[in-house]
Amino acid sequence: MQNKLQDYISPKAMPQVLKLLEHEHLAVKIKNERKTRHGDYMRLPNGKHQITINSNLNEYRFLITLIHEIAHFEAYNTYGRFIKPHGVEWKKTFQHLMLPFLNPEIFPIQLLPLLAKHFKNPKASSDSDVILALALKQFDEPNNKIFIFEVPLGQTFKIYNGKIFKKGAQRTKRFECVEVKTGRTYLFNPNAEVDLI
Repeated sequence: MQNKLQDYISPKAMPQVLKLLEHEHLAVKIKNERKTRHGDYMRLPNGKHQITINSNLNEYRFLITLIHEIAHFEAYNTYGRFIKPHGVEWKKTFQHLMLPFLNPEIFPIQLLPLLAKHFKNPKASSDSDVILALALKQFDEPNNKIFIFEVPLGQTFKIYNGKIFKKGAQRTKRFECVEVKTGRTYLFNPNAEVDLI
């Protein structure tokens, strides 16, 4: 397990991560990029548990995602299978597991206040926290994509699957965008990454 994870996690975080993964029925798999998620957790039919994490995440997002998924496993073991996936039990578990990692030996000092705020009430995805997502993005490999909130109103853009949209007005948090081909309206998180056309 250590050999698999050492390319993705800071050496300072490894001992604590390995301690959390000391379960004979839990496996972690590194996957190619999936556009709709950073990672996931599932209980397998044979009673074992599996966590998958995308290989393209920067080390800080990788660690947050891994602990997020371990929290699902721990919450399942502690509270049973009838809890909500991102309910109170999972939030408490995630906060408890993440706390030892929130220090300047593991995360850059500029991320710590944003992480502290985020973990007061963690969301189902760190991408839902626009400020944190933007701060984490600065550690990604450079690409030519921009965020939806940076796209001018009425401008067209393309998403990962090639579909083309026209940016509309912002609702409370998300942007209404119309798919050019079908005329259907979709809502986009402000920090969704797109290609300008």
